[in-house]
Amino acid sequence: GTVGGWPVFTVAPAVPAGRIDRRAVYLHGGVYCYEIDPLHWKLVAALAVATGTTITVPIMPLAPRGTASTVVPAVADLASALVDEVGASRVSILGDSSGGGMALAVAMVLRDRGVDPLVATVLIAPWLDISGTDPRLAEIAPTDPWLAVPGTHAAGALYRAELSESDPLVSPIHGRLAGLGPITLFSGTRDILNADAHRLVALAAASDHPL
Repeated sequence: GTVGGWPVFTVAPAVPAGRIDRRAVYLHGGVYCYEIDPLHWKLVAALAVATGTTITVPIMPLAPRGTASTVVPAVADLASALVDEVGASRVSILGDSSGGGMALAVAMVLRDRGVDPLVATVLIAPWLDISGTDPRLAEIAPTDPWLAVPGTHAAGALYRAELSESDPLVSPIHGRLAGLGPITLFSGTRDILNADAHRLVALAAASDHPL
């Protein structure tokens, strides 16, 4: 199908999980500038089968054409429609890297719109601060086989467009966790985005948020 002119794919398990209609929205990584990768599709398929969940995968327009102020609210519309269909207690949102940052931003937008908390927000190596200013980055960068700070910072600038680097739509580490559902976080220590993960853990602890 399509949403707002974007392609949207639905990946459903051959055997649904009993009578419970579980849904999830998966947001792919790629520093907001690269298209979905075959590895993302393998992960989505494996998750659908393992959990009995029907997973919606929007193919968002990429930066600089797709920017945070238009993409995040549109993904929130998509997630909200699933909540209307099956209830927030059966809807999760998950994403990796830039998609992880977007997933947390979308959860915050849903909260601000008065949507009930999602059953789970799952962040896989999420990019939560596009400013590239965390002092831990310099320590981690030499071990990261994939990402470098200058490239991610340049990509983040294309995605944020008119927004500031600290706007929660692009850097949800600056948003509030209150009113969100439980968060599950996966992070690897060789990844520069591990710096953001440490800050999210501290933020959740300070606000007593389930993570």
